[in-house]
Amino acid sequence: MSTNTESRLSLRSRPTLSDDDLHHILRNPRRRAALHHLGTSWGPTTVRTLSEVVAARETGETPPPRDVREAVYISLHQTHLPTLAEHDIVEYDRDRKEVVPCSGAPHVGRHLAAISGTGVTWEEYYRLLGTLALVLVTLSAGGFPVVSAVSALAWASGFLVLFALSTIYQLLHYRGLLLRPLLGSSADS
Repeated sequence: MSTNTESRLSLRSRPTLSDDDLHHILRNPRRRAALHHLGTSWGPTTVRTLSEVVAARETGETPPPRDVREAVYISLHQTHLPTLAEHDIVEYDRDRKEVVPCSGAPHVGRHLAAISGTGVTWEEYYRLLGTLALVLVTLSAGGFPVVSAVSALAWASGFLVLFALSTIYQLLHYRGLLLRPLLGSSADS
């Protein structure tokens, strides 16, 4: 992709993606799998690589069966990637069979990143973690048996470390979709 195209993409304003469009895009498991892979890779990805990753995810086999890989390749090429390109989520070069996230990817990436690998949203996870920390720190400070064996400061410090590690994991796991626009725009300046 040319530098001119990258500059043009980084200068676009935040895409206006309606809730209906967002739900339509994320409704399909192949599109979600493709976006997940694009979110964890830094450079352009080929449709072949993307189809192998999505097919492996669907079947749980590595390498995935050839017929599944071909079916995924065709559906990505004919349907899913053009849909994502139409909404400015990816730039899809049909001739070179190359895909790269663009201006709409962070918006969709935030929604993908909202769900942890367990099916619990990150919001629910952090809320539970914060509530558990508050309860244990309060019980420890109040001298509650067993819990007060560990100081309130130790409980609070432990939970702060857990918050930090969870945030680092989340950022690294979705680094491509969440951080690429920030790094790309600073590199263009």
